[in-house]
Amino acid sequence: MSDVGLPLWLLAELTYRCPLQCPYCSNPLEFASMKNELTTEQWCDVFKQARDMGAVQLGFSGGEPLVRQDLPELIGYAHQLGFYTNLITSGIGLTEQKIADFKQAGLDHIQVSFQASDPIINDMLAGSRDAFEKKQNIARLVKQYDYPMVLNFVIHRHNIDQIEDIIKLCIELKADTVELAICQFYGWAYLNRKGLLPTKAQLERAERITNEYREKLKAQNNPCKLIFVVPDYYEERPKACMNGWGSIFLTVAPDGTALPCHAARQLPLKFPKVQESSLSEIWYKSTGFNHFRGDAWMPEPCQSCPEKKKDFGGCRCQAFMLTGDASQPDPVCSKSDHHHLITQARIDSEQAVALEDLTFRNSKNSKRIFIEQL
Repeated sequence: MSDVGLPLWLLAELTYRCPLQCPYCSNPLEFASMKNELTTEQWCDVFKQARDMGAVQLGFSGGEPLVRQDLPELIGYAHQLGFYTNLITSGIGLTEQKIADFKQAGLDHIQVSFQASDPIINDMLAGSRDAFEKKQNIARLVKQYDYPMVLNFVIHRHNIDQIEDIIKLCIELKADTVELAICQFYGWAYLNRKGLLPTKAQLERAERITNEYREKLKAQNNPCKLIFVVPDYYEERPKACMNGWGSIFLTVAPDGTALPCHAARQLPLKFPKVQESSLSEIWYKSTGFNHFRGDAWMPEPCQSCPEKKKDFGGCRCQAFMLTGDASQPDPVCSKSDHHHLITQARIDSEQAVALEDLTFRNSKNSKRIFIEQL
């Protein structure tokens, strides 16, 4: 156990319920069949166990965490334990009263997601009429209550060409940090990959514009930080996914399943539930958390690669989705025998897929909004 790191970052996926219908949602495709959620008392027990193990940061996520009526109580208990707490929200359902209540309960940080800088595209992707206007108002209220605020835009081929307008909007809203995170292809995003993966030309233009705005902000002494996340599909080396399997990050899903990352439940591994085992047993002893720890599991060419301590073999979920075998080298790596799958995806990205042809969590609702806006 001495060589296993501490679960410093706990992601509490409180629910898979959400009023939005994003076609790149990170929730499992079968989320609707998962009805049972941990109770308030069970979540508080998870927080206590995680804090006792050394966790210092706690993210409230979903779905949309605001649909949990016990959220103020959960925030208050986490604050009492000494966590730095972050609410990761779409902003839909967040009111000024709730913002004030969360502040009183001890919430430290709020991240608000947008779908686009164009109201029509934003509302269609969200599947919610007037979502864009509501998000703008909420972002302004978040700043009024003196929260550090992250604005998150999942970037894809249907909004990447708006990158300058997106950055301008974030500056106007006085965001402390802007996450321009190009789609990572898991869950619904993988299902819609052909319609979401930007072209190389789009990516290069967006990155150039982002760098230009970084220089402008620096010259103006504007503290707004722009983070631009390149998709794995345009890299030749895999990312150090989650800083290594079971190294720092611990996710607990709404039904209590403990995971090394939010996408791991799709793998053919058994992951225990917090109702059945202590977090300590899960983190240190469970088969699921130990399966890809370290490097003993690695096949060639990973095993002999001098960079294996940097990238940890890449993403196990990505390897599984693309090859059907989670123990394979991440196909993003140019040394992988399956790297051709990545290069083919880049070629496929040159063929446009209409926005309305994506598969949404509630496709009928999103298409209705799109048609009404025409």
